[in-house]
Amino acid sequence: MAKLKFLIVLLVFCKTALVHAQSADPGIWHNAAPTLEKRTEIAAAALDGKIYVVGGFSQPSLSNVLDFAVSRMVEVYDPATDTWTETTPLPEGRHHAGIAALNGHLYVIGGFTKGGLSVWRAVATLYQFNPVNQTWRELKSMPTARGALGVAVHQGRLYAVGGYDGDNNSAAVEVFDPQTNVWTSAAPMPTARDHLAVVTASDKIYAIGGRPDLNYRKNMDVVEAYDFVTNQWHARAKLPTARSGIAAGVIDGRIYVVGGESGEGTFNTHEMYLPKEDRWVMMMPMPTARHGLGAAVVNDRLHVISGGLTPGASFSQVHEVFTPPH
Repeated sequence: MAKLKFLIVLLVFCKTALVHAQSADPGIWHNAAPTLEKRTEIAAAALDGKIYVVGGFSQPSLSNVLDFAVSRMVEVYDPATDTWTETTPLPEGRHHAGIAALNGHLYVIGGFTKGGLSVWRAVATLYQFNPVNQTWRELKSMPTARGALGVAVHQGRLYAVGGYDGDNNSAAVEVFDPQTNVWTSAAPMPTARDHLAVVTASDKIYAIGGRPDLNYRKNMDVVEAYDFVTNQWHARAKLPTARSGIAAGVIDGRIYVVGGESGEGTFNTHEMYLPKEDRWVMMMPMPTARHGLGAAVVNDRLHVISGGLTPGASFSQVHEVFTPPH
């Protein structure tokens, strides 16, 4: 009888747990308007309620063969109308650039461009875009040329983190003040890497994942957090799935990390980090696996844009949007 009662209680418990698991809101993905052109290795950021998608590689064609398909294109997405338009292109093509929005302007930092017969010439340029008159201007370059870096914003300054300088990984953290047009240095990352995701959350910078020396067969699960007060980096809970070529966005203080590539293929993996708990949670996967994608947050929704469907040179117009659970 005691065993029977135990089994009944266990069944009730399991049924209740299953109901709660099924009724929990996992968030939802939906498709939005595709981009105007197929691209990968783009940079994306939200500015004044719109999303800007900058540079990258375009799908090769006769019209871009002289540029090695390195793109100058800038597309703008309006969530209110679910439409894309073009605006003034970059002064020069860039791929794997860093990007951020600050005080009504867009900033595109570093990246790679063509040089000789290579498309992997690291640059230190900093371009500022004014959306009012749709013009670009060049500001003071970074001290360290690099691409496949990440950029974060804190208290009116831009933080350019990590990347690849053309020969080696950079652990550099360089800080730009747009008010003075001056760069300074902060404590370098403990783990130099490229193709990482960099965001600001809970008053810290988080450097997530990445790879050494552009090698996606050696993906990293490293997560390190920068403390602005102490100018120090600290190791945090590892990314559950080692990935690079990823994108990330912050909603309500939570960090959502999507996509990536490896030697085996591309990832549709979607993992959420809770900074206050130093804990990762597996989320509903992206509908379309890809790398070299861009992510931007508007109205508490994560827009995940373009990127390659297979490792290396592949291109898409995919635009998927994640609405987190309430």
